[in-house]
Amino acid sequence: MDLDALRNADFSLLDDAVDDWSTMVKDLEALKEEAEKGLRGTANKAEWAGYNADVSKEFIGKTTEEFKDAHGQADSIYKILRDTRDELKGYKGQLVDAIERGRQKKLTVIGYEGGFTVTTDIPPEGRAQEDKDNKGEITALRDELQKILDKATESDKTASTVLMAIADQSRLGFSDADYNSRDEAADAIKKADELARLAKKKPEDLTPAEFDRLNKGLKDYADDELFAERFATSLGPNGTLNFWTGVNDPNSAWELGHKRSDKFDDLQKNLSLTLATASQSDSADMSDWKYRMTDLADKPVGRNGGFPLGAQVMTNLMRFGNYDDRFLADYGDKLIETEKKFTDNGRHGAWTRTGGDPLLNRTGTDSGWDPMTGYLKGLSNNPDAATEFFNGTFVTKDEDHDFTHDTDGDGKEGKRTLSNFDYLFEERDWPQDTDDKGEDSIAGRNNLALALEAATTGHPAGEIPTADTPPHNAEQARLMENLVASISEDPGRLTDNGYMSDSMGQIASEYLADINRATADAPEGNDSVARLFPISGVPAEMQHVDVTRFLVAVGQDPEGYAAIEVSQKTYMARLMDYHLNPDLPADHRYDQSAEATVKEIARRSGEIGGTLALGRNEAVLGPAKEADGDFENAVNQKKNFTAGTIGTLVGVGTSFIASPAVGAGIGGAAGTATSMVLEQFYKDSDPEFTKELGRDIGERWENSKDANTAMAHNAAVAAAKAHNTAYVDSVDEWARIGTTDGFDDASTAGHQMARDLEIEIPD
Repeated sequence: MDLDALRNADFSLLDDAVDDWSTMVKDLEALKEEAEKGLRGTANKAEWAGYNADVSKEFIGKTTEEFKDAHGQADSIYKILRDTRDELKGYKGQLVDAIERGRQKKLTVIGYEGGFTVTTDIPPEGRAQEDKDNKGEITALRDELQKILDKATESDKTASTVLMAIADQSRLGFSDADYNSRDEAADAIKKADELARLAKKKPEDLTPAEFDRLNKGLKDYADDELFAERFATSLGPNGTLNFWTGVNDPNSAWELGHKRSDKFDDLQKNLSLTLATASQSDSADMSDWKYRMTDLADKPVGRNGGFPLGAQVMTNLMRFGNYDDRFLADYGDKLIETEKKFTDNGRHGAWTRTGGDPLLNRTGTDSGWDPMTGYLKGLSNNPDAATEFFNGTFVTKDEDHDFTHDTDGDGKEGKRTLSNFDYLFEERDWPQDTDDKGEDSIAGRNNLALALEAATTGHPAGEIPTADTPPHNAEQARLMENLVASISEDPGRLTDNGYMSDSMGQIASEYLADINRATADAPEGNDSVARLFPISGVPAEMQHVDVTRFLVAVGQDPEGYAAIEVSQKTYMARLMDYHLNPDLPADHRYDQSAEATVKEIARRSGEIGGTLALGRNEAVLGPAKEADGDFENAVNQKKNFTAGTIGTLVGVGTSFIASPAVGAGIGGAAGTATSMVLEQFYKDSDPEFTKELGRDIGERWENSKDANTAMAHNAAVAAAKAHNTAYVDSVDEWARIGTTDGFDDASTAGHQMARDLEIEIPD
């Protein structure tokens, strides 16, 4: 900064800008609160259907987040401008004061473009001696002025840097960058540059102390947008791949391997989270980073050629964090292209690790050599990208491959088109791998299940639907249809990999309305069943026989069984309350009597309970030999998730959203009915209660039926009493009849399944 520019600076325009931004921050804060309470609050309470359910509610949710981001970004800009203005005003004051003190000592400061001079104001004839006598004072003033100008320059430069960085984060809309001061934002960028320099060092030159600084810095700043973008782009795509590969190579990072290997898992997580945050940036440099990183997926890392490939390295850095959906989708396309190349379009396996290959994954679940394992874990955190990926095409029927089926029922095999879901769930030759205990790794297929959970439900795997979770869209519903049909075709796809069942159970718990509809066998065009089991969003159209086989398969795993059982009981209670409400609008009402309504709800719930009981019996009495206690404990674990948040936490939120205008929310009558049902359910499944029950096949079946009957009774009676209906004394018998019919339906369907698949199902 030139001396005269600061000495003559007029801050009036900057003052106006700071005032304007202060006003904007206040206005945006009011808009943010109104959007949160008004737009989002109203949207979450409203009843959505059709196109509105699929698009409008989600749009409103995203718009609300934009108001939040706009406020945060505006507040950051205001604070940066305020801090910079105040500093520059201070530096101007210091500069003017220093010049004045010099004047009093007969020193003159002359500014010019690019610098300034300090001299005396003595007449020329006596100046030489005076300059010699005052040389120390001249030098001191010059140095003081230069320090002031250096600080002002740094203040102005850092403000420009962070303002440009914030503006570059989002090409459209607003980023969620939010800083309390200019220095906080500037420090994030400086820290990124410092840590990127460490990551660029040769692995053998990186000391344990530097490793610790890098690891801690990434942990502290992983969520900081400016830091993450700066770190990633400074390190670059090649640098990122070389860094992680080098750290894990015992031949190059010998000292780190001996002294810090126990911290490699932390570094992997912190680096993954940082890169995920960086991927959300729309800056030109980050856009180029994502493009080049994708291009490197099928290219060797390092200069020696061979393996590992870029995809094998990068996918292990995708396991944590919320990556940009577009980047993940593009990377998935490239990964599928690479998979096809190295497996000859799926004809054989690939990615098998040999003893000399470095570990690329440090979480302990697998070696990281199979790029699909890490990528699927990344998809499990990114629902939209997961849905798009699984519905994508692996091979078309016109490509060169060996996947065939009977195309027209004439017994002749023809090539078929495979989606990415078809290939990964049904056809892929998964490579053998081991975990850190030396046991066979299950990470690949388990991550596949987690990714499918995200793809079908619309929220990250392991989480629960909230009021903001959009209803199922057409792509999610189609994937659910394919998943159920695939397991129905070959239940072993799930039962041979039982660890996938917890995700399948959670998925089913969020499609209960669709599943109940499928068991009702409604004729095409009959909308009465649709009214009985209302769906917000696009329904998944499934065959009754497929649902039966799916539920039997999932029911053989304690966690899968518990997820559906608890959710179905909750769903039944809410349905009872919804349909027994006399204020329900006519266009929402099931077009049958109250008796038929209660019987049908109880019957469908009974069939689902009975079908799950078949699966549980198969698990306990069949080859798997699961313990009854495992199922009971899994059910009782749900207490921790349903307390105080009944309905949404068990997966009902997105599959059944009833109109609040008719009192069918979580609270009130619906909450009472649900609480009674779950209280009975947990009591019936408590190990202390069940340990004395009979354990032969017949008694198991009758015990399960009795328990389901009691819960249907509780739900119906609670709903009837809450709405003060005239048939309180009758609903008990209606619920009993409906549940009995449902269990009979389950038995019939289960035995038909056994005949079709030539298996034995005990009941």
